[in-house]
Amino acid sequence: MCGITGFCDFTKRTEKSTLITMTDILHHRGPDDSGYSYYKNESYTVGLGHRRLSIMDLSKHGHQPMKYEQYEIIYNGEVYNFREIREELETYGYLFESDSDTEVILKAYDKWGIESVNKFSGMFAISMYDKKNQKIILMRDRIGKKPLYYSYNNGYFLFASELKSLMLYPNFEKNINNDALNLFLFHGYITAPHTIFKKTYKLEPGKYLELDLKNKTLDIHTYWSIEEQFKRKEIFDYSEDIFIEKLDEVLTSAVQYRMISDVPIGSFLSGGYDSSLISAIMQKLSNKPIDTFTIGFNEKKFNEAHYAKEVADHLKTNHHELYLPIKDASELISEIPKYYDEPFADSSQIPTMLVSKLAKERVTVTLSGDGGDELFCGYHRYDTALGYQKYKAISKSYRAFDTLVNMDKITSRMNSKLTKLNYLNSDENIINFKYLSTKVYLEGLVKESTYTIDNRYFDILKLSNNIQEKYMLQDMVTYLPDDILTKVDRASMAYSLESRTPILDHKVIEYSMNVPHALKYKNGDKKYLLKALTHRYIPKKIMDRPKKGFGVPIYEWLHSDMNYLIEKYFNQEYIRTQNIFDHQKLQIILNKFKNRDELSNKFVWNIIVFQMWYEEYMV
Repeated sequence: MCGITGFCDFTKRTEKSTLITMTDILHHRGPDDSGYSYYKNESYTVGLGHRRLSIMDLSKHGHQPMKYEQYEIIYNGEVYNFREIREELETYGYLFESDSDTEVILKAYDKWGIESVNKFSGMFAISMYDKKNQKIILMRDRIGKKPLYYSYNNGYFLFASELKSLMLYPNFEKNINNDALNLFLFHGYITAPHTIFKKTYKLEPGKYLELDLKNKTLDIHTYWSIEEQFKRKEIFDYSEDIFIEKLDEVLTSAVQYRMISDVPIGSFLSGGYDSSLISAIMQKLSNKPIDTFTIGFNEKKFNEAHYAKEVADHLKTNHHELYLPIKDASELISEIPKYYDEPFADSSQIPTMLVSKLAKERVTVTLSGDGGDELFCGYHRYDTALGYQKYKAISKSYRAFDTLVNMDKITSRMNSKLTKLNYLNSDENIINFKYLSTKVYLEGLVKESTYTIDNRYFDILKLSNNIQEKYMLQDMVTYLPDDILTKVDRASMAYSLESRTPILDHKVIEYSMNVPHALKYKNGDKKYLLKALTHRYIPKKIMDRPKKGFGVPIYEWLHSDMNYLIEKYFNQEYIRTQNIFDHQKLQIILNKFKNRDELSNKFVWNIIVFQMWYEEYMV
């Protein structure tokens, strides 16, 4: 796990000192080593910077940037099947100096070109500089586990693992993208390819970018997508037991690959199904107790650590837990902008940072259970969507709406608007009810902007006739990469910890597409198949309990001890000087918040997170 950054300057003004500064701001992603390559010719300057967190081949042979023939690579991530690829390359006469996956990627690209990306199984953000053909190629893994930002503007091309690196480039323009800000206020994160800045983007999962340095042209191509995998799915006529066995087989393989490491490795264990299953398979594959890690809170209603302890005792892991007063978690709030250098408001980032810090005391790599809900139908909202679908008559729909989302305080004006929308009369409206309903709150809040969400957010719904499957697909291309994986990447890398996600191995994803939905959601039981497999490792009596989120009571804090944040960031003079928000609209949201309107909670927190980010990077 590492941090990468680089540039091509067609004005030839950028010095190597800038490259070093852009690279070293990523020290937390790679504290073990650094590397810099700087080239200047008659047409442009190129800089490649790397910060290394040593995982495979801890020797100097794994140093980056790494060169071979006409190619030079900097790379963040892990390609787990590198040894098989290496064996294949050796049959073509390639020789290797290291035991690193970086050298394998480099020589695979020499052999197969961009097609080599289809051979890589893992998480990665790769930059390849082709000196002979004068090209820079960027590649991002299939599901978006590793971040990769880029900007092409005014004679320069920049890329990096994190936005903070780009912001250090002298000519980088920090112009806020108000439309992206709207995306953030709605989601609590910004969906790819957008970022908080104009003319700056995230490379989307499963894509590669090619910059032709001679012609100054930039092209982006897709090599893998959730959409295409879903279109190609085959629903097999297996018995339930066979489906369970095949899931066990593909997950065991994914876990085994992710246990390859030259440094200590462990597992996050929340006590829920996904992390418990991953920990169980790890323990099955290990000849000694694995290390598992859990954060607990002293207050009973926020604590699930005792569930994790039950699982750990059953699996006989070497379990580590840290109990804290819930208020101690609030101390990390001021750290959010430092590591999440784009506005990001999923408050579960706080306990994720805490458990990452705990794990780093003993290991350098952890496995997590992320992805199980999206692939196997685990979220409560999938239940809710199915509930909505049962109410096609408008009058019944509104009664269901009140009950299911606790909108008993919704205004008559808002009800009128929803009626005009003929609300809940389609699967698309049911799934996106939050977007449709929040127009009343957010439309016009950000000045000089359009309140809308990407077509892709709606278009993917057309692939299925099953409302839960539609919702799951939407989450896979938005919520999963842009919230869940972003959260875990930044939280773990804040402490120089690598987090690996076996459930999101592309072979597991592709297998999940072939599982009938009736085995993911059976008789009202969410995540049925994954639970059935878990029960083969851990007794049902240990696992079968209500699901809690991995969060903190952020809204309660805002109404009490952290009310000072509201006073600071909603101050009328501050808002007018900042000139981003419509103060009157902001005041309406704040008044609803003070009156305990539940929907406004999220928006108040999102605005505070944006303001903290703004103060860190824009003032």
